[in-house]
Amino acid sequence: MNVGYKTQQELLQKETISILEDTSSTHTKYVVWHIEGGLGKNIAATSLLSDVKKKYSDRKLILVVSYPEVFLNHPDIYRVYKVGMVSYFYDDYIKDKDTIIFKHEPYFQSDHIMKKKHLINNWCDLLGIEFENQLPILYPNMVQKDVMYNWKREKPTMVIHSNGGPLINNPLYCWTRDIPYNITQEIVKRYSKSYHIIQVGRDPLQSVPGVEFISQPLTNHELFSILALSEKRILIDSCLQHAATAMGLKSTVLWVGTSPNNFGYEMHSNVVANPPKGNVKRVDSYLFDYSFDGIPHECPYMNENEIFNINDIFNSIDNI
Repeated sequence: MNVGYKTQQELLQKETISILEDTSSTHTKYVVWHIEGGLGKNIAATSLLSDVKKKYSDRKLILVVSYPEVFLNHPDIYRVYKVGMVSYFYDDYIKDKDTIIFKHEPYFQSDHIMKKKHLINNWCDLLGIEFENQLPILYPNMVQKDVMYNWKREKPTMVIHSNGGPLINNPLYCWTRDIPYNITQEIVKRYSKSYHIIQVGRDPLQSVPGVEFISQPLTNHELFSILALSEKRILIDSCLQHAATAMGLKSTVLWVGTSPNNFGYEMHSNVVANPPKGNVKRVDSYLFDYSFDGIPHECPYMNENEIFNINDIFNSIDNI
């Protein structure tokens, strides 16, 4: 009897273990990707969502991001959270769960700092994904698509994104990324007869006479929709150049204190500023040559005319 009982007890133990193993195998697994930073950086991240889901196909993909609206309609994402708004996240996805977490800053990778690799390429290294020149992709829903018709005008439209980023910590003119005012004036002067020009900026004080200036609050997809029906686009290193890429709209993109090697796309006509003249002293520069915020004393140019050759910009616009 004792032997039989022991055998029966062992059999029950084995059955219990088998049931537990089967149950654990059906437990939901997760992969969490945490992305901070600006709107353009969030759009760039959309280029790798399908690759992340493919690599971790047995896991549900969860995004914790600065701009949830960019990701909400993506078919590969299970849940989207805004940074700082993650109630019960630990209990739902971390404690006793099978979860892989990616919370890295690609800006601080050596190849990014040394301008050897694009932002997306550096993310690939961190995520364990092969870089294949992936491009951003947006998934606007039906209502968001219809918004683009709000920007239809009698003449073909030209969009100039002259001033980007938040105004909170930036000066009215951020020399590292914004288009110099005189350049914007010259573009408007040359093309205003042929195009209805829509200028996007942070503050009405940045507007140029003869344009429709957009500074009112818009949802992100409303902002992107300005590009949809446009015939020409003159953009800067900001969210709209990433959105134009996602929409397959070749544009002229002007670069001053940042580099298309890090943030640009080959599909665009990238016009890079002239190298500064003289003995440039980067007294407060650490890992990057210039701050995104355009700190005034870091500006290496003595006047606006040194930054771009206007004919290079005209040639780029005319050939797109």
